[in-house]
Amino acid sequence: MAGSYSTDKIRNVILLGHSGCGKTSLAEAMLFNSGAINRLGRVEDGNTVSDYDEEEIGRTMSLNLSLVPCEWEGHKINVLDAPGYTDFQGEMINGLHVADVTILVLDGSSGVEVGTQLSWQMAMENNKPIAVFLNKMDRPNASYRRVIEQLRETFEATFVPVELPIRKGEDFEGVVDLITQKARTGSGKGAEPPADMADEIEEFRLEVIEYAAEGDDELMEKYFEEETLTEEEIVYGLQAGLANRKIVPVFCGSATANVAVRSFMSTIAETFPTPAVTVTAKNTKTDEDEALDGAADGPLAAQVFKTVNDQYGRVSYLRVWSGTFKSDTRVQNTRAEAEERVGGLFSPRGKEQVDISEGVAGDIIGVVKLNQTQTGDTLADKSRPLAVSVPNYPNPVFAIALTPQTQSDSAKLGPSLTRITEEDLTLSHRYERATRQTLLEGMGETHVNIAVKRMANRFGLGVDTATPKVPFLETISKTASDQYRHKKQSGGAGQFGEVHMRLEPLERGEGFEYKSEIFGGSISQPFLPSIEKGIKQVLEQGVIAGYPVVDVRAVVYDGKEHPVDSKDIAFQIAGREAFKKAFQQAGPVLLEPIMDMAITVPEEFTGDVSGDLSTRRGRMSGMEQIRGNTTIIAQAPLAEIQRYATELRSITQGRGVYTMTLSHYEQVPSHIAGEIIAQAQKEKEEE
Repeated sequence: MAGSYSTDKIRNVILLGHSGCGKTSLAEAMLFNSGAINRLGRVEDGNTVSDYDEEEIGRTMSLNLSLVPCEWEGHKINVLDAPGYTDFQGEMINGLHVADVTILVLDGSSGVEVGTQLSWQMAMENNKPIAVFLNKMDRPNASYRRVIEQLRETFEATFVPVELPIRKGEDFEGVVDLITQKARTGSGKGAEPPADMADEIEEFRLEVIEYAAEGDDELMEKYFEEETLTEEEIVYGLQAGLANRKIVPVFCGSATANVAVRSFMSTIAETFPTPAVTVTAKNTKTDEDEALDGAADGPLAAQVFKTVNDQYGRVSYLRVWSGTFKSDTRVQNTRAEAEERVGGLFSPRGKEQVDISEGVAGDIIGVVKLNQTQTGDTLADKSRPLAVSVPNYPNPVFAIALTPQTQSDSAKLGPSLTRITEEDLTLSHRYERATRQTLLEGMGETHVNIAVKRMANRFGLGVDTATPKVPFLETISKTASDQYRHKKQSGGAGQFGEVHMRLEPLERGEGFEYKSEIFGGSISQPFLPSIEKGIKQVLEQGVIAGYPVVDVRAVVYDGKEHPVDSKDIAFQIAGREAFKKAFQQAGPVLLEPIMDMAITVPEEFTGDVSGDLSTRRGRMSGMEQIRGNTTIIAQAPLAEIQRYATELRSITQGRGVYTMTLSHYEQVPSHIAGEIIAQAQKEKEEE
């Protein structure tokens, strides 16, 4: 990187779009054009700058958000190349948070695809301006007009074609810039457009002028009076329209053939918004909100949006929202309230690191070996501790159970999970008490499997994976009583304790209650806690199928003791066994988790998805139609939707997305409960 750039000369863009639309190839062509690399890598050959992870090369698709800065016409364009596969939404959200413009990349022959819709939705939710780049225009079946019509049908927005493709027969030769009316071919130099395109240019240019006028009120007045605008005014109108999200400019080209990419880079440098944006930060000392206007001489606020932990340590990627972040300084982590020593800074380019001395407001930089700092944290001056808010991440929808393969893997499991989930805020891990399993949760099967592979490669962790057991619970449906006498005589001191117990069902969520109705001392006071201790062993292990017991009141109402042989252990055993016997009499039932679901699918799949849900014991409570999509609101038992992320994808050709959260527990139908109990007993016998 030649020298450092001032804020007004930096552009931050994120490439979003359906898997395989050519985002990584576009980033590669931009790097090649800027002279950062001397040959164009190919995704298929595994030699592109932004796909450098072993898994990415093996799968020929992006799995990580990677940053590739390009220098162009005195500007630094920070290009964030995001994965297109829906499992990796976390990486998309991280990139969207710190980018100033979303470049929605489409395959000119495939048009609007599922990933296009997901990317659009995410950019809208994050209030980011959007520009469209129609890639692969060199394909014979690519159609500029058709895709623009499709975009207008699918999304509520004003799409403005600012370029037209030049075709000679099957060949794609370049574009006509509708503002300058000049043709740009592979070399990027301007020339006169083909004469036979004059009518088409005239038709589209009129559209551009009208839309440019809409971008600014003064321009609108001038346009009404004079019916035309100068080139500068058109550029200004489009610039204002993009920045305030009134219009979506549409560009086109071919990344792999490197046609019309140079002119696109010039447009980014000249007309895309600068990163001097206003963000709100909370001052953690005064608890007041402060507006930061993105000035390099403002107070320091640099936020980590991505963390990579590997065997060599931690690498943090930051966006400087305000101030200037300098190397070899000390800064305050406002969340951890801890000081961090900053060593060297670098500008990342794929896996390379180009050393820099500082990062100004608006820039995106990297720093190594921060101790306390995690994704989402803000680094600031100790005297003015500012914290920028973190974006919202979706809840995980897919889980796998992990079992360490060896004793040493057992020791590595916790730390490895902590480090991998620190990197990706859409991954989480937890211990499920009801099934005694360690779970790794994420956005889909590919997502969690890749996390497991990464832990193996980076930290040497060996685990076996399985579908998690469903965390059923056990409870009772009616009141019942029983008793148990524990008596052990074997030369020397014996053991004796007798307990009479009644069990009563409690309301859902009330847990466990223990009471004594003993009067007149048939069991002495000191033994009552011993009985409770015995019961609590059963609460953990369950009675009928090995799941935790909930929502039960246990009442000890009578019993007997022996002046010599009664002791703590005797009453623990008597309490435990009396509880089990009474439980079996009290109409024992299994409870299962019921999940709230919101499933969004294209309209044509509504019938298939709702039909499938009813086979999964799902109950639908509502449906909402929004622009060609249906959102189904439903509840379904977790037992039936453990692998729903994969199954929904196959029903909807990859076009369905959903969220789920725990709603409540309810009784498992008796025929299903019978199977679960039989299976649990079989497993117990095999142990």
